[in-house]
Formats: sequence, C-alpha cells, structure tokens
Amino acid sequence: MSFFPCPPGPFGCTSIQEQRERWERKRSRTARELVQTEQRYCQQLELVTTYFVEILKAKGTLRQDIRESIFSSIKAIHSVNQSLLVHLENDYFGRGFDQFCPHLHHYNMYVDNIYNASKVLGIQLKKNKAFRRFKTLQEARPEFNNHKLEDLLQLPIQRIDQYKHFLQDLAANTSPDNPEFQQISRAVTAICGVSERIQDNTRCHENHLQLCRVQRLLKGRKTKVLAAGRWYIREGWLKMVPPKGADAKPKMFFLFSDMLLQAKRCSPLHPTNGDKFAGQHAYPLKDCTVEKVFGHTRSQGGLLSLTFPKAKLLLMSSNQEDFNDWYQSLSSAIRKLQSKTVVHQRDELCRRPLRSASDNHNTPSSSSSSDPSRKRNMVSTETGEHAQKLPAEWEGSTPKKMKQSDTPEQSAEESTSSCVIL
Repeated sequence: MSFFPCPPGPFGCTSIQEQRERWERKRSRTARELVQTEQRYCQQLELVTTYFVEILKAKGTLRQDIRESIFSSIKAIHSVNQSLLVHLENDYFGRGFDQFCPHLHHYNMYVDNIYNASKVLGIQLKKNKAFRRFKTLQEARPEFNNHKLEDLLQLPIQRIDQYKHFLQDLAANTSPDNPEFQQISRAVTAICGVSERIQDNTRCHENHLQLCRVQRLLKGRKTKVLAAGRWYIREGWLKMVPPKGADAKPKMFFLFSDMLLQAKRCSPLHPTNGDKFAGQHAYPLKDCTVEKVFGHTRSQGGLLSLTFPKAKLLLMSSNQEDFNDWYQSLSSAIRKLQSKTVVHQRDELCRRPLRSASDNHNTPSSSSSSDPSRKRNMVSTETGEHAQKLPAEWEGSTPKKMKQSDTPEQSAEESTSSCVIL
C-alpha cells in the first residue's frame, strides 16, 4: 500500500490526515486480530505441553527419543510465544517480533521434523496400546474442545503462515516514520524465510510420496525409482512407433527429473500383479534431445522424437494438449539436467589441483588402458555424475546393476520383468 495521498480527482482528494486515519483503523483491526489469535494459539500449545509432553515424561509411557520425535521443539516454541504474547498484549508489536525472530530456529527444527513426527505418532498409535489409551483419555478432556493431537501438532506450521499475513498487513498500514516500521519489516523477511522452508519441505514430501507410489506400481524390485535427487514430473500413455513400420503399441511412460521410464501393463490375470506395470527400459535424460516431428500446429496430437546415446524413440499422442505437455515437460527436464551437469563440470575444473611436469612424467599413461577393470570403474563413475543431492530422507537402497542391450527392442524380447538402462 502506498503512503502517499491519492492524486486529486473530479470529486476531490482525500486529505493526508484522512489517509493516516484509514491506515490507523486497518492497523488497529489487524493488531487486535493478531493478539486474539495469539492468545488462542498459546492456550492450545499449553494443552500439548501440559497434558502430553509433561505427563508422558512423568509417566514414562514413551521413551525419550520417541517423545522428541513426536513433539520436537514444541515446548521451546510455547515458551517463546508466551514472551511474544506479553509484548503484543502491551501493544509492542515491533519490539515483540524483534525479540521473537532470533528464536525462529525452534520453528525451523519443528518444520523439518513434522512429517517424521506424523509417521512416528502413527506407529505408536498402532503398536503402543498404553499410549493409544492415554491419548484418547487426554483428548476427551473439555479443555481440548474435541481437538485431536494430530491437529494440535500442525498448529506451529499453520501459525507461520498467519504471522506472514498479519505482519504484511501491519507493515502496509504502518507509516515509514513510525519507529516500529523497520522492526516489522525485518520480521516479515524472517517469517517469509520460514514459510518458504515449509513450502520446500512440503514439495519434497509430496515428491517422495509420488516416487513411492510409482515404485509400488512396478512389478518386482529390479526397477528402482526411489533415488536421491530424483523428482517425479508426470506419467501417461504414449504410442511407441517402431522403426520398421509395424503397428504403434501403447506404453506407459513415467517422466522423472533424470530419466524416462518405459513400462508395460502386466497381465490382468496375474494373481498379484494384475494392476501393476513391468519396467522395460530406463532412458537417462543427461544426453537426450527431443524434437517435434509433427504436431506444431493445432492438429490432433503429434509425434515426438527422442534421441539417446544408444536408442531413439518415436512417441505419438492423439491428444494435442497431452502432446504439448509431454513436449514441454521433456524439454524442461532435459534443459535443467544439462545445465546442472555443465555447472558440475565447471566446479570440478575449478577444484582440480594443478600437477607439476614431474608428476605428469612419473605417472604412467598406459596404466588405464592396460587395466580393463579400471576402465570399467571410470565408465561407471562418469555415468553416475548426474546424480543430484537432495534431502537424506530420500536416500533409498542403491540401484542394482542391470543388464544392458544395444537396442530397446532386443531387451524387451529377452526380459519383461527387468528394466534395462540405456
């Protein structure tokens, strides 16, 4: 919101004094709502710390590590917010948030642990009968007002988003001449940082769930989808056009940030895998190029050409919107992966130590060519350089080495249960 009076119009101009009074009314309304919601928030935090954290610690129903996994830093958050509430109730908004923001690391810790907390809580409710009964009794107290522990544990996450909107409104309706303006502005920046952290963690968690879902869709354990640095993009049916003019066959494709996975539907008569897919080929996107063969205009679908170092695919879609989305998704994934590869290679060159002439003279140049096992190790190292670094929670089992073939057609005929990496 601008802090300058509106320009004069045909019906007159609002005076500076009236504009300031309007700001003050909006600011007072926002401040009042902030105080009221903060009071309710602190009361709900106190329910968790008093009736769960403290009593569970005294009773010993849960081990200390399990308690910390579920409740994380909620006790420290409660303490910090009680101090903030005292300042807000005395109308010291700038000073209150100025002292509150240095303690946001408690919220960062809580944010990073929230998905693990939900997981551990679910496990304990299934396996620990004493804790399950204790939770039911505590939630039945009138103070809880029918709120479940699961809902109360989400409050710090939700409160950060509320702080963001409250502080933005306060900053918009506070004059820059006000001593609190700079304090509130700094608080907006700090709170927005925690909010972005929450959004990033949410995207990572949703991506992890998508990878797990695709992994469950695939038959057997030979095709590994869960991998560090891998992002799910999309999936769908595309017709695969063979090079020798045979009929196009529909295949299921799963697009990830680093590979395109081709699969086929298992037999519906299979007793356990009737609703699953068998992975056939995994095409790395590192050295891939994609182009439209046709489908540039508003026609019915189109044909895509994907060129890999050891294979070439012609993929057809009869739906124009789906075709365009596949082309955009593939192009974007390839572009991002190749740009990361260029940056990685540049960093490797910058970090590479300089060798003296004597070192080069003493190093035998024919050792790598005479040792075939070393050549294999070098090749495997090069092919694995495109792996990206992501949160540790994504680090699953190491993919097994799979049999390679020269063409995707040959490998499909030889094996239908294993996925060949080309």
